[in-house]
Amino acid sequence: MNNPDAGPESTAPPSRRARVLAVTSGKGGVGKTVVSANLAAALAQRGERVLVLDADLGLANLDVVLNLYPRTTLHDVFTGKAMLDDAIVPAPGGFSVLLAGSGMVEYSRLTPELRTRLRDTIDALSPRFDVILLDTGAGISDVVLFSVSLADEVLLVVTPEPTSMTDAYATIKVLSTQQRREVIRLVVNQTGRLGEARAIRGQLQRVVDHYVNAAAVQPLKLELVGEIPTDAAVRDAVQRRQLLLEVYPGSTAAKAVNALAARLAP
Repeated sequence: MNNPDAGPESTAPPSRRARVLAVTSGKGGVGKTVVSANLAAALAQRGERVLVLDADLGLANLDVVLNLYPRTTLHDVFTGKAMLDDAIVPAPGGFSVLLAGSGMVEYSRLTPELRTRLRDTIDALSPRFDVILLDTGAGISDVVLFSVSLADEVLLVVTPEPTSMTDAYATIKVLSTQQRREVIRLVVNQTGRLGEARAIRGQLQRVVDHYVNAAAVQPLKLELVGEIPTDAAVRDAVQRRQLLLEVYPGSTAAKAVNALAARLAP
């Protein structure tokens, strides 16, 4: 006879959950979406089941980068016009995408409904993929910060330009103070010389140590995981609306993206 106090004889294994990585930036124009798309392709080549969710709600351009013309978007799912499965489409490079609508002013501010819909969408997708990349908007708006808060890890894309570095620091500061992030992974894009990414990481870390970590209970560490050099192949691939890894797989930038994927692989 079973002992009612002994609990169930067997339990089902917990459902597998995707790694959720937020790809974000302090300012626009640093190549964040191009990095997201090509990183997804590189991870897919390594056998990962990858989905990119365009979390730049209202100003989405992942469809432009991938030359896709979606009939159904995340907006349709949020408004109940379509099911989630209808909005997930295959992308070049062997991964899946969930595209957002463009020009949707209702997504310019964070509402309780938007919070719930974003969280529920990621929860529903998580058991079906190994990696989910959230291609967020730029900056520190409440919508961007909430999207980042849903991720296990943060990839911050920065370029050597002073404005990019200044805005990157502002993002780092907010993620440390508001979300208690202890590690932020840094991807330095459009570098012009060997070792530039390491110097930028060091410069940002020194500022963080002085102004953020001095008052923090747990110091924040910036981990350099990728350095993507300036490469004419990137511009050409973007103009052709194709993935860099597909049209110029031997380019220096493509090799750098593959190296980034290797660093992030489990």
